Amino acid sequence: MLPPASRLPRKCNFGEGHDGDDTVRWTNDDATVSKMSCADLNYLNDIFVKHFVKRRQKKPPLINRGYFSRVHAFHSLMKQFMRAFKDKPTQIISLGCGFDTTYFQFKDQNCAPTRYIEVDFPEVTSKKSAVIERTPELRGLLDPKEEGQPIFKSGGVVSLGYSLVPGDLRNLAEMEKALHTAGFDPKVPTLILAECVLVYLEASASAALLRYCSQLCDGPAAFVLYEQINPDDAFGRQMCKNLENRGIFLPGLPAYPNLDAQKSRFLSAGWKKVEAADMHTIHHKRLDPVEIQRINKLEIFDEFEEWQLIQSHYCIAHAVQHDSEGLLNEFGLFAKDSPF
Repeated sequence: MLPPASRLPRKCNFGEGHDGDDTVRWTNDDATVSKMSCADLNYLNDIFVKHFVKRRQKKPPLINRGYFSRVHAFHSLMKQFMRAFKDKPTQIISLGCGFDTTYFQFKDQNCAPTRYIEVDFPEVTSKKSAVIERTPELRGLLDPKEEGQPIFKSGGVVSLGYSLVPGDLRNLAEMEKALHTAGFDPKVPTLILAECVLVYLEASASAALLRYCSQLCDGPAAFVLYEQINPDDAFGRQMCKNLENRGIFLPGLPAYPNLDAQKSRFLSAGWKKVEAADMHTIHHKRLDPVEIQRINKLEIFDEFEEWQLIQSHYCIAHAVQHDSEGLLNEFGLFAKDSPF
């Protein structure tokens, strides 16, 4: 939760040249604890996140509601993408996956894609694969490869439907190797996810990654990202200052500070049909009203002004590629189907 703005700096210092890999990896641990808080309080139905948390910590309602909106919107877009192809194979690539448990949730609910690939720093994938290997509830949801059991090696895991592979998103040759190891098929409709990931890359690196991903698939593809926006208003400057005080720098934010810039980055990288919206808009106009009513009853909450400010400083943007048959016409934040 962000404290009230006071004595705001004129401009965010994003720590140019700062080597923040360790800090970025730490944000994964913080996000996992936050999701555990949401699961404990019934904001999220995630029975697997507990395996990646050493110590529970109840988060403030502002944090819990924010993670609910973020996870609910992402899961809805993922299911929407898979529905677009009905019974055809699909695959999902999660960049900078951290300890996210979406695959295991979807597999448990019988709605997983044909192939789910996760990529992150080796230090993250090594820890995650070790937890999966020693936890029956997780390992039991992995499909054996044709020649035998899931393969745990090189700080990752490869199975028929799920692969976790190490890779640095700034190194495209490393990315290509990771996807090959994971069994990526360029002919299968593919959804690529970057949840609070690209903002930690320099603008040149994220632009190269987006362009690489736009050329990755022979068939229909979509890319969905979630990250911060609006760094230069009063609240945004305080948000950046709070993060910097924790040693967290956002080198990608100055280049893509608003929704128009988020749309332009996709178009410049060769993507089509780009849409973007802040999380305040998504929460109030796209999330299922029944779910909103449910979470409103979970905790006493009266910080509506700060909630609106926080949500207006995060966004989801998405784009599609190679959709000549129009199968993804009804995919996205503003699709005409039912609410998320």
